Amino acid sequence: MIKYCALVLLGVFFFSCNDGSKVEKEIERIPINVEIIRFDKKFAATTPQTLTKLKAEFPAFFPKQYGDSIWIEKLNDTLQNQLEEEVAKAFPNEESLDGIFIPLFQHIKYYFPNFKTPLVVTTTSDVDYRNKVILADSMLVVGLDNYLGANHRFYEGIDKYISKEMKSSQIGPDVAETYASQYIKPPSKATFLGQIIYFGKELYLKDLWLPNASDAEKIGYTEEEFQWAEENEEYMWRYFIEKELLYSTDPKLGARFINPAPFSKFYLEIDNESPGMLGRYLGWKIVRAYMKKNDTDVQRLMITDAEEIFTNSKYKPKK
Repeated sequence: MIKYCALVLLGVFFFSCNDGSKVEKEIERIPINVEIIRFDKKFAATTPQTLTKLKAEFPAFFPKQYGDSIWIEKLNDTLQNQLEEEVAKAFPNEESLDGIFIPLFQHIKYYFPNFKTPLVVTTTSDVDYRNKVILADSMLVVGLDNYLGANHRFYEGIDKYISKEMKSSQIGPDVAETYASQYIKPPSKATFLGQIIYFGKELYLKDLWLPNASDAEKIGYTEEEFQWAEENEEYMWRYFIEKELLYSTDPKLGARFINPAPFSKFYLEIDNESPGMLGRYLGWKIVRAYMKKNDTDVQRLMITDAEEIFTNSKYKPKK
């Protein structure tokens, strides 16, 4: 009997692997042509004499309220020149970026056929880490100076919980997060459950769109932080249930458990050991459980109500 069960489980494992492999092969065949414009390089190569030409080519990057003197000063700024040099070293050509954008866009197109490939424009942004990726109509703007490596000297003074995500492996997850917001229906109720399920959907899309990324990279954790969440899943869930937080509309819960932060705020001794965004982590677990137990597609998931997802997920935390 034990041998029989083992064979059945082994069969299920190979079937699921083959099924996943079949989907990935289909995705690889989706034609995607990504045009990447290195505005960062073009600006670095610009002189005061050729500035007018660059402005005519990229008017959106030169607001009319700023005169040429501002841009000429920036062209000669020492820090700007150093940023350009570091970006050129980290991203010397477009091939490495193609390896990020092409498979990601293929995956989005597979699950959402109406997806339109954007024009990708890379730039420097004075390390504007709050706006690393901007989607404007059919243009995707990526500030490459925000992805030079978590320990880069330019990031000294930035909180560690932010700088840990400022590495090239986070470009894919950040772009995926930007596109996820285009497809997920906002919560119908301002409950804690509604918010964590929203982010659970976002992370589930990353599961589908970024099959080669680690779970830690998808949520923006270090491997140690993700391991902490895994080991304490049951205790966190018990806390949320005992404190009756799921249907609470307390706006402070966002800052405590959802927004990026150095740690989550249980108001217990474990706080300093915990990573932030643990509400998102548990929302992800609920959505995964729901998709495993219910016969539905990802497009319907995006519009399904949080309470329905929670009820039909039959979620039980890992012990």
